[in-house]
Amino acid sequence: MMTPMRYILLVLGAIISIHYILSFTHEEYGKATSISNIAGQWTGPKSNPPYKTPVPDEYYKPDLHMDMQDRKANASFVMLVRNSDLTGIMSSMKQIEDRFNKKFQYPYVFLNDEPFTQNFKDHIQALTNNKVEFGVIPSDHWHQPSWVDEDRASKSRDDMVKNNVIYGGSVPYRNMCRFNSGFFYRHELLQPYRYYWRVEPDIKLFCDVDYDPFLLMQDQNKVYGFTISLYEFPATIPTLWNTVKSFVKANPDFVAPGNAMGFLSDDGGESYNLCHFWSNFEIADLDFWRGEAYSKFFEYLDEQGGFYYERWGDAPVHSIGAALFAKKEQIHFFNDIGYRHEPFQHCPQGDVHGKGKCWCDPSQNFDYEWYSCLNRYDKIFS
Repeated sequence: MMTPMRYILLVLGAIISIHYILSFTHEEYGKATSISNIAGQWTGPKSNPPYKTPVPDEYYKPDLHMDMQDRKANASFVMLVRNSDLTGIMSSMKQIEDRFNKKFQYPYVFLNDEPFTQNFKDHIQALTNNKVEFGVIPSDHWHQPSWVDEDRASKSRDDMVKNNVIYGGSVPYRNMCRFNSGFFYRHELLQPYRYYWRVEPDIKLFCDVDYDPFLLMQDQNKVYGFTISLYEFPATIPTLWNTVKSFVKANPDFVAPGNAMGFLSDDGGESYNLCHFWSNFEIADLDFWRGEAYSKFFEYLDEQGGFYYERWGDAPVHSIGAALFAKKEQIHFFNDIGYRHEPFQHCPQGDVHGKGKCWCDPSQNFDYEWYSCLNRYDKIFS
């Protein structure tokens, strides 16, 4: 006589046997009754996390067709960077694109003393639909010339290090200053262009730029534009001004009438007050640098060796060249371009701040701080 438990086991065995027979003979039944399918009914179907599903196109607002301006200047952005600067220059370039260049669509030229990696190029080109070119600087435009007395240069660097002069011991920094002073505008990739906007890594562009500064430069015959001006470190340029005076004495015809000497000197040119335009931001005329006056000026400075025996920077060299060889009206303060390069910033004031949709704090503005030279620029027009 069978117990109730034996009946239960017998029935379960028959059900399981029938289940396996049906699973093998009927595919749909097998899928429907599989353990994974049953578990899925409890836990929900397996799928990717929701964020891995692309946002449907219906939620995107397509870019509105932007009517291109009637004309453009013959201009390009110029960026002197290393491969290791990728993150910083992407940040700068993204701001340039968002604040200005999506509308005006100017090309970019990237320069490096060694070839750019494919990774660098890919990341940069992903940021813009505009033309991007990558160039290598010729060795003789970058490295310390063979005629420089290295013993003398090395001693100068050691002395600057002892005196805590910024970049005092750096040869690459000197190479960069010399290149920016007299060679960048000679690079083959820049030969087709007339104007340039210099951009460095990790800058901040605070405001929308809704007009074309290149056309402004072109139409108003301006040759140099800046946003920040300040004093140079005297220890980096002890003989620069005497060298400048020697050149001017030998070439008086190069000095422009109505120039900006008043920005550079408080005594008619006898001494240098150390003021210069901060050249990490420049919008300028390449043909001005290529012209006879500045070309001979740079060659004269270079022959003295001060880029290596001292630490002459491209900022005072460019500033002195522009102030002497151009009329003061040809030097333009871009008051409406909010800009920061550590540790200083220009933040537009008043209505200009609102018009540009600027996001800088107007109270954080270097324009008339004690170390700024903007008041001296203002005075040359008074």
